[in-house]
Amino acid sequence: MGNSLVVSVVATLSLILTTNLVSAEQFGTAEEARAMLDRAIAALKSDEATALRAISDTKNKQFHDRDLHVSCFNMSDGKFTAFPSPGMIGIDVRSFKLGDDPIGQRAFDAIQNAPEGTVATMDYNFPKSGKPALKQSLETRIGDQGCGVAYYKETVQDPSTTGSISKTKDLAKGPK
Repeated sequence: MGNSLVVSVVATLSLILTTNLVSAEQFGTAEEARAMLDRAIAALKSDEATALRAISDTKNKQFHDRDLHVSCFNMSDGKFTAFPSPGMIGIDVRSFKLGDDPIGQRAFDAIQNAPEGTVATMDYNFPKSGKPALKQSLETRIGDQGCGVAYYKETVQDPSTTGSISKTKDLAKGPK
């Protein structure tokens, strides 16, 4: 009977540890988001039309990994040019809202007048496993495209906050 108790305890602990590891790995990190944005930048600079198709292809793991994905919009009219959901192509990013937060307009404004190579960060609330959580979007301008990748930063206590926008480092200096 003692052996079965030990086996049961070990099995339970293994299950808990495995569940926690899987849970932690289901969301992308800031570093992974930045690397994905850097891949999108390189692809867009190489061949914009091919890159936009690749970015929209949900099977392309360079631009889609767990909760991370690249989305792009045209800087002249704000319309999505690449998005994981094909129905979003052609929709104006500026029309997007999360509750009272005009997130699409904030994303557009963050890089509208930014020089190419500047990365802006934009924080906003978005549910994570059914709970309020803070996401950060890394946004940049590549020619006439505005592109971004968002990742979860942390769980938030006050779901009414909308975060902020700030400019960060020049892409010409390389990834963080």
